[in-house]
Amino acid sequence: MMAKIGLTSTLSNEVHILWETNQVNGTQFGDHAAELWIGGRDNINDTEKETGKYATGFGCYKFYKEGVNSLKDKYLQWPYLRLAEMYLIYAEALLKSKNDLPGAIEQVNKVRARVGLGDLAVCNPGKNLTTDADALLEENLPENVKIFEEGKDLIAAEDVCDAVLIAVPHYQHPELSIDALQHNLHVMCEKPAGVYTKQVREMNEVAKKTNRVFAMMFNQRTNCVYRKMHELVTSGDLGAIKRVNWIITDWYRTQSYYDSGDWRATWEGEGGGVLLNQCPHNLDLIQWICGMPSKVQAFCHEGKWHDIEVEDDVTAYLEYPNGATGVFITSTADAPGTNRFEITLEKGKLVCENNVLTLHELEVSEREFCKTAKGGFDKPPCHVKEVETDGLNEQHVGVLRAFAGRILHGTPLVAEGEEGINGLTLSNAMHLSSWLGHAVELPFDEDLFLEELNKRRANSKKKEHVKELVLDTVNSYGSKQSV
Repeated sequence: MMAKIGLTSTLSNEVHILWETNQVNGTQFGDHAAELWIGGRDNINDTEKETGKYATGFGCYKFYKEGVNSLKDKYLQWPYLRLAEMYLIYAEALLKSKNDLPGAIEQVNKVRARVGLGDLAVCNPGKNLTTDADALLEENLPENVKIFEEGKDLIAAEDVCDAVLIAVPHYQHPELSIDALQHNLHVMCEKPAGVYTKQVREMNEVAKKTNRVFAMMFNQRTNCVYRKMHELVTSGDLGAIKRVNWIITDWYRTQSYYDSGDWRATWEGEGGGVLLNQCPHNLDLIQWICGMPSKVQAFCHEGKWHDIEVEDDVTAYLEYPNGATGVFITSTADAPGTNRFEITLEKGKLVCENNVLTLHELEVSEREFCKTAKGGFDKPPCHVKEVETDGLNEQHVGVLRAFAGRILHGTPLVAEGEEGINGLTLSNAMHLSSWLGHAVELPFDEDLFLEELNKRRANSKKKEHVKELVLDTVNSYGSKQSV
């Protein structure tokens, strides 16, 4: 059998097709049963030199590549395995072929070090991993990994894991997180925290009653530019916020994207559109950096640019407790799109665009200058400079490393799990405001929101003509490579 996988080569910047192959003698292959023995119909190459496709007498190769240039039509086993897999495969080989426990542990530790974990044997002193080969196999090597059909079954299993990462459809995030926390497991939850705040609030209450680590996968908080914005704004050195503008419309999606799954862009399957799928990171960042608004008025246009039932175009107005105002604009239909985040403060303005942070710093506070300047058209002196950052942008690796660090050493998380409700509050408020046709104040009526959401879920239609696809994410927001 063969499975077709799209891959972007990091070596040549080419897009290729990889065929993951698992051919065994006697399986149907084309118009005949496969003959993979030496001398068989499908093994017609020079077997003495073992250079052919089935030179070893069986066709079990990791990848066969269709492409161009130097690697065209080559049968590749190892170059496309993840580095961690290589280390673990080598560890198993050392253990089983040479009974080399120290060597196997050394390879496993290379994987652990990538996420900030300590020495395997040191972290498990009671398991005799340096002397007991069976114990080492049971502890870490892949043949002993258990497989579960449902997340709840894994959570309920005893002595299988210490922590779980919840990466399932949105509606299940709170449900499975609660279940895991109640089973005394540490939890990393993917964004969004859930679909509606009432359910997420219940999740947060459960988390508070446990001694387990609860974290959110807000990987954009690791971006050095956003971290610097957070530092500059929350320090107070630039004064109070006066205005916030974020145009985030580089979320372009085709109709093919929405047609690739029956759950996509439906009220019943996903619970929302651009606000709940693409923008949870942006909504988290805007509240993390600027704080929560006190009032929201939004216009969420459902199926404006695509054949979908949820919103694909949003314009929202925000009011903050100190009188500051903001505008949040997003869409999956702008081409080319824009990602420009501006924060105007009393002593200047921050502009984030194209991964560059620019500071327009005033010599004196605008409020002071306004009241003391003698000329009616005077402007406060301003100095413009690019803000230096530490350049680090660890994304998911950084979040997971911090998660492991909190579990093992009590060090800070990138985002506490309970914080997931904040960005979702903004999303829910925008939806509710649009549905009701007027501004809503925060906190809003959570029961009313759920009532309105359920109306739309009840009328949600199952998609027809779905074309299931595995999509290359290389051009998605914040991506540098296929995932």
